[in-house]
Amino acid sequence: METSEILKKVRQLEIKTKGLTNHIFAGEYHSAFKGRGMSFSEVRDYHFGDDVRSIDWNVTARFNHPYVKVFEEERELTVMLLVDVSESESFGTAQHSKRSLVTELCAVLAFSAIKNNDKVGVIFFSDGMEKYIPPKKGKSHILFIIRELLSFTPKRKGTNISETLRFFNNATKKRSIVFLLSDFFSGNYQDALNIASKRHDVVGVQVYDPRDKELPPVGMIKMTDGETGASQWVDTSDKNVREYYARQFQQHAQYCRSAFVKSGAELISVRTDEDYVKVLQTFFLNRV
Repeated sequence: METSEILKKVRQLEIKTKGLTNHIFAGEYHSAFKGRGMSFSEVRDYHFGDDVRSIDWNVTARFNHPYVKVFEEERELTVMLLVDVSESESFGTAQHSKRSLVTELCAVLAFSAIKNNDKVGVIFFSDGMEKYIPPKKGKSHILFIIRELLSFTPKRKGTNISETLRFFNNATKKRSIVFLLSDFFSGNYQDALNIASKRHDVVGVQVYDPRDKELPPVGMIKMTDGETGASQWVDTSDKNVREYYARQFQQHAQYCRSAFVKSGAELISVRTDEDYVKVLQTFFLNRV
């Protein structure tokens, strides 16, 4: 992709996702992810009905008039986006590929975070750690992240969520909000997820395509695994074949749900032909 085309796409994505953040997710994100506590902000005149326990007796004595302490939520948080850039993310038969959907989701989450003065960092992963962008604040940092999301080319094709979570656990000591965005076509990651969820607020975002879930009856087709390169011809007109394919996806989805429930983390699913705005809104509101 040419630089001019990347910059154009960055601008388009900024306009779309920043608009969603400003008009839809501003309050929901703030309410869904709480700060670390309450910190002293200022004092003001005592008003009838104020809690007497909040009276600042030193200031009151000095000015011979009652004053109360005002506290505000200590908001600064660190948001980490763990982004699957393996070859399976390139697949898509709807309006989005899985990777383009992940890119939009990351942009919305990142703009929501900086609107609340939170830091945002990113880890790109495949079957190993591909790139680490340390957490920072500011619009220019978010635009840099979006450029990387649009243009990054991974060195490997596979997916290893367990290895990624181990890297993250070792690299990040401060408690963070972690969005793990993937189709989760990976080996067992239960143990690593358990450890990460004890230290951080982990949210899995499972993206999938309608054709990940079921095959249409269109006769013989050649199917290729993008991560391994293995190919085989499949007779999709065979009902047993289609049922087996659907059953494999259900088992995969069940493992994902079970892994997140056991770890105490949360999991949301977004299909590539689905309105992700409604999915995110519902998730944010349910956390309040």
